[in-house]
Amino acid sequence: MKSWYCLLSALALTATALGSAQLQAQEKVLNLYSARHYQTDEALYDGFTRQTGIVVKRIEGKEDELLERIRNEGANSPADVLLTVDAARLAAAHEMGLLTPVKSSILEARIPVHLRTADWFSFSLRARVIIYTKGVVKPEEVRNYSDLADPRLKGKVCSRSGSHPYNLSLMASIIAHQGEAKAEQWAKGVVTNFARPPKGGDTDQIRAVAAGECAVAVSNTYYLARLMRSDKPEDRKTMEKVGVVWPDQQGHGAHINVSGGGVLKNAPHREAAVKFLEYLSSDEAQRYFADGNNEWPVVAGVKIANPALEALGRFKADSLPVGSLAMYRAKAQIVFDRAGYR
Repeated sequence: MKSWYCLLSALALTATALGSAQLQAQEKVLNLYSARHYQTDEALYDGFTRQTGIVVKRIEGKEDELLERIRNEGANSPADVLLTVDAARLAAAHEMGLLTPVKSSILEARIPVHLRTADWFSFSLRARVIIYTKGVVKPEEVRNYSDLADPRLKGKVCSRSGSHPYNLSLMASIIAHQGEAKAEQWAKGVVTNFARPPKGGDTDQIRAVAAGECAVAVSNTYYLARLMRSDKPEDRKTMEKVGVVWPDQQGHGAHINVSGGGVLKNAPHREAAVKFLEYLSSDEAQRYFADGNNEWPVVAGVKIANPALEALGRFKADSLPVGSLAMYRAKAQIVFDRAGYR
């Protein structure tokens, strides 16, 4: 009997040790679902693993596909963190009940209050600026977003689709600041000024302005910075023909959008997930966002070495809370539809 008791005790201790080892192994893994498709993000994951020993396993996909996947996986989802671009998409994850609130003194100290919500955080910024054809439009003619609806620009404005999240977020900010009626009036004015029906992405709008297909457009800054840093002669020639204006510098400031993320409600490695978000707010990670992918840091005082961002210069950014962009997202689409901004 004594030998049986010893054997059972040994087996119990072994099982406990194995369970503990499995738990420790689980804690050294982070499952990331990311809609950021940038090779430079590899440095982010490597830096996190180097500091913590936690291995990042990721699945990349399009924004809506990832959200639907997480919802379908439900309580069995292996995903710990969602990373994506645009406040509207992060808001969608919140509205679908996919995220969980996070309390972190590090995140609260480093990320400005208007760039975070209870369950998701911004980690990088991109601004939506006005671009124009040098020699065709004067920069003083397009100082503000409101100028895009000025009759003087009739037949000169290019745009991507009004249903794209970048434009929806811009419209949401206009609604938040000026109200729905004025926002719709602005949208109708822009539609009247279209040089062609909306199509393509931001880079297509930049090339269209440079080629003279239109004379004015809006673009996120990191697309401009990417062309500025390109080794291709045609990209550099494109940027030589295009001027950039920081809009609304005497008013609310240039509209900004974000790249960010949050911890998922059913995250199996919640502690690792919070650590990952905290790492993304570190000086090291913030420099990766800026120097690697031409985005501005959200943390003040981080020193970066990106010649394109430096060339674009300093600007006044709109301090509208990112939650407000989410609040008016649905209304923004309705306004665009009524204005015929397809």
